[in-house]
Amino acid sequence: MPAIADRSSSPFKAMLAAKSCELAGSGGCRPPQKRRLRSDTAAAAKESPVSTPMKLKSPRRRLDSSPSSPANRVKKDPSEKTLKKCWNPRDVEQIRAVKEAVHVSTAPSTVVCREDEQKRVLDFCKACVQQEKAGSLYVCGCPGTGKSLSMELVKQQVIDWAKMQEGLQPPEVLAMNCTSLANTSVIFSKILGMHQPKKKSIGSASPLQHLQNLYSNKQAQSSSKMMLIIADELDYLITRDRAVLHDLFMLTTFPFSRCILIGIANSIDLADRFLPRLQSLNCKPMVVTFRAYSKDQILSILQERLLVLPYIVFHQQALELCARKVAAASGDMRKALSVCRSAVEILEAELRESASNTGLTSAEGDFVSPQTALAHEVFPSQENNTVRIDHMALALSKTFRSPIVDTIQSLPQHQQIILCSAVKYFRGGKKDTTVGELNKSYIDICKSALIPPVGILEFSSMCRVLNDQGLFKLGQSRDDKFKRVTLKVDEADISFALQGVRLFRNCLQ
Repeated sequence: MPAIADRSSSPFKAMLAAKSCELAGSGGCRPPQKRRLRSDTAAAAKESPVSTPMKLKSPRRRLDSSPSSPANRVKKDPSEKTLKKCWNPRDVEQIRAVKEAVHVSTAPSTVVCREDEQKRVLDFCKACVQQEKAGSLYVCGCPGTGKSLSMELVKQQVIDWAKMQEGLQPPEVLAMNCTSLANTSVIFSKILGMHQPKKKSIGSASPLQHLQNLYSNKQAQSSSKMMLIIADELDYLITRDRAVLHDLFMLTTFPFSRCILIGIANSIDLADRFLPRLQSLNCKPMVVTFRAYSKDQILSILQERLLVLPYIVFHQQALELCARKVAAASGDMRKALSVCRSAVEILEAELRESASNTGLTSAEGDFVSPQTALAHEVFPSQENNTVRIDHMALALSKTFRSPIVDTIQSLPQHQQIILCSAVKYFRGGKKDTTVGELNKSYIDICKSALIPPVGILEFSSMCRVLNDQGLFKLGQSRDDKFKRVTLKVDEADISFALQGVRLFRNCLQ
């Protein structure tokens, strides 16, 4: 039997009070329920565009329904947070793991930020293997842009793909670094040895001639597999023996050649400058260029490498500073890894110095209990034990600092503007200009920054000062305006020295 509410209970009294208020407001002319709904709707329409009044919840229900509440927050591995608090730079094993993670020689499991370049090379290799057709490809880019790592990954992908295809044999792979060759012609001996491992060359013919004869006969196409040749540091052949470089690429032009040649070098225009005959034969190699890493790419690669560590080592701002400075200077990923490793060593040295100071203080008379020392060792401060932005700034200054950078940063503002205008002017591909033309670029920068420019005589005098300091090279002329100006320092040094000032940073970007 349902229970009847007691008239003396609190909910019942509250109900009577609400009814009496509604009757008093309506004057008894209308039903109280209708009057209350119209008034509430009008009030809600004034306060919010949503006509339905919001239902209030208890504090506990509001907390549970909040998107930031523990129940509705994105669930993370509980062990991850616990492990990330255990980073202790005093632990030898942890220090070793961190240094290994950011070491240049440590190959990552995946090569991020180079997916497009890898796909182009992989598609090229697949087409050559599928059609059993020789071809050449030239991979170029600045140092530290992931060329060699990407080719190692592509090499394995080609082999795995060929194994899964019916009727296709995986290609033979010959990977070599040209700088390790005692004699450049050894390349052809290695290629011939892959084709004929048990045969020795008979007669006076060279390995190159044997290969040329082999690739001219149709028997080679049916009796041997395709061969993937990856030649790294191809620039070395330019200085040692250009004929070897030319003959190496020419092997892919023979009618029954089985070579898929991938050359890796830093020179972007090597194919145009040193292989003109290939272009005349319509056999110019396909070119894949690896651009310098940007700030976001360097940051992504650093974060990807640090994922293997079960603890936080670097402040996010410290990583961003490293990525920004390295991208502005060179975009070399190896340089970024070296800076991070240096920052870890700086933190390690700082903690050692702090520990020695603590020991000295206790030796002078301050009592430090064994329990306190053990607590500091086992439960170190997470804030003090991570690589902060000041550690990273010091590591960057050690890596990029040079007497030239110090000289540029100590110059007066107008001389820095002249250097900045020279860098901006020479980015168009020009090697030198006149003082008069450089003055025009200088005036444009001054106007954009709302800085009054100096006159041409003072400008010429400042150019002579820069010449005396070894930053400029001034030619000879009777008229100062027609003196030739050439930069004697690297543009990257000027960019690194001036990028801390917003005026120059915006100009140099």
